[in-house]
Amino acid sequence: MRNCIGIRRETKDTTQQRVPLSPDHVALLIREHGIRVLVQPMEKRIFRDEEYAAAGAELTEDLRDCNIVLGVKEIAPEYMDDGAAYMFFSHTIKGQSYNMGMLRHILDRGITLFDYELIKDADGRRQVFFGNFAGYAGMIDSLWALGRRLEWEGMQTPFSAMQYATSYPMLADAEAAFHEAGARIRTEGFPPELVPFVCGFTGYGNVSKGAQHLYDLLPVETIAPSDLAAFFSRGAFSNHVAYKVEFREEDMAAPMEPGRAFDLQEFYDHPERYVSVFEQYLPYLTVLVNGIYWEPRYPRLVTLDAARRLFAREDPPRLRVIGDVTCDIDGSVQLTVKETSALNPVYVYEPLTGAVIDGWEGRGPVILAVDKLPTELPREASTAFGESLLPFVPELAGADLTRPFEGLSLSPALRASIIAHHGRLTPDYEYISDFFSASS
Repeated sequence: MRNCIGIRRETKDTTQQRVPLSPDHVALLIREHGIRVLVQPMEKRIFRDEEYAAAGAELTEDLRDCNIVLGVKEIAPEYMDDGAAYMFFSHTIKGQSYNMGMLRHILDRGITLFDYELIKDADGRRQVFFGNFAGYAGMIDSLWALGRRLEWEGMQTPFSAMQYATSYPMLADAEAAFHEAGARIRTEGFPPELVPFVCGFTGYGNVSKGAQHLYDLLPVETIAPSDLAAFFSRGAFSNHVAYKVEFREEDMAAPMEPGRAFDLQEFYDHPERYVSVFEQYLPYLTVLVNGIYWEPRYPRLVTLDAARRLFAREDPPRLRVIGDVTCDIDGSVQLTVKETSALNPVYVYEPLTGAVIDGWEGRGPVILAVDKLPTELPREASTAFGESLLPFVPELAGADLTRPFEGLSLSPALRASIIAHHGRLTPDYEYISDFFSASS
């Protein structure tokens, strides 16, 4: 039914509290656009069912009247109606093996799939995202993990009081904790074993911006990647400063051909011509926060071999924590061998043995690989996400999705976000079929 949308119950895991639209967004859609909104009841949603009802939504288990159903995370086949249209983060465009079964079901049952990740402007910038909040939560949790690891090593630090992100009711509470940690750095400083304290950030999109927003509340000084070796050689460190290094593509990869200059467009178009050079920076970092976009054709950032060489040294290296906010399993950080959740967020990867030990105790680095970080700040993350999604909802609600893909009357941004329509991959995403046989 056109001009009717649904908000589904999140079913992937018990920690998910985010929503695509808040009750305030729902009230606006009903009041100003005459859209009917159906909401599946959900006990642990950050906004209560009663708030949606008060906004004018209908609480119901049956979403079959909806022109499109909105969710956040992936949907298991048993929760999809044949021939329906859904929009959620599908994590399929890289051929992710763990979601190929879901995509096969979508194709087999004539379902239409929109993906938020693919809604972009004319310059290719994503328009609907949780990225900043992934960065916020990833930064909070990385320093929480660092505090726990260092306590296990016998060190009290300015991060000992840092709590896990879910302990902070609002982002402002987390910001206050960073201000407090910054004050302790200025007055007490870091233990000698941690000096200089260096945190590296990869990427410069919304994830990295969110993480750096919080880190910059500490007393920060920035070092260029090319200056790291000389900075350590000089030895003029302060124990009252949290040093920061921002890595861009030209810092992380280099052309295979000796003497050839780095070319960003060539790197995007032909990453096979480049190799990772990130290993040279690992000995200098205490914490690494990874926020890059990655797919298998690109060089890895941190390889298993690089980690083995680093941890094979007699003295334990400086690197304590890798906050892999991107959480690509066996991806840019090869030590990310599994995803974690807020219930069990970190593990130690032992590079010399390959052992994976939940918690923060061990010689290897602590790996944070929570794949739903924005849900740790669910109210603000959902509100911000809904604000970015809201302009597209009336068009989605009113579109005649029964028409063939070629005949759909949709804006370019929404058309480009359709991975499958009526059970067929759309032209831009036909390449995904190449991954089906590999995943089986």
